[in-house]
Amino acid sequence: MANRDIGQMTTLHIKNMVCNRCILVVQNELEKLGLQVESVKLGEATVADTLSSEKSAQLEEILVSLGFQVIDDKKGRIIAEIKRIIIELVHYRDEGQKNNLSDVLSRELHHDYNYLSNLFSEVEGTTIEKYLIAQKVERVKELLVYDELSLSEIAFKLNYSSVAYLSNQFKKVTGLTPSQFKKIGEEKRTPLDQV
Repeated sequence: MANRDIGQMTTLHIKNMVCNRCILVVQNELEKLGLQVESVKLGEATVADTLSSEKSAQLEEILVSLGFQVIDDKKGRIIAEIKRIIIELVHYRDEGQKNNLSDVLSRELHHDYNYLSNLFSEVEGTTIEKYLIAQKVERVKELLVYDELSLSEIAFKLNYSSVAYLSNQFKKVTGLTPSQFKKIGEEKRTPLDQV
């Protein structure tokens, strides 16, 4: 079980915890086990308890049955953090990422970007940039389905340099233009943990 004791605190690193609903599910399960929850955020939960091996195994079994995975190695935790940061930047910040992603990742994870990039490629079989593009395309799909913003507003929100660039990238990934996708709608969206 991936944990780090801080006095009586235990921090768990959890893969596939990529949305607010995931946070609620994990928090609920921790509370059902009688654990005092300090915080739950994307990819991570902290409890004010030191977990016994029995409680750890029980928690891990519950989380796996719900589609989550407890990460117990350093490389896995770094990969999960990279994904969490990208998902947060793309899906949960209003005006997208205005800073260079490599600077953000290096600053938040306290590692050189080249190390992070090589590690991500080695473990995930894709680059950080391709993962970022996949997340941005999913966000564009979501915003198109909501039909509240124009394509130029979506491009601005996700920090694309132009509508044409967004459209080209979208078509390269999905095989459809944004307007073609808009006609098809919801059935073409992919859950975040499967991107």
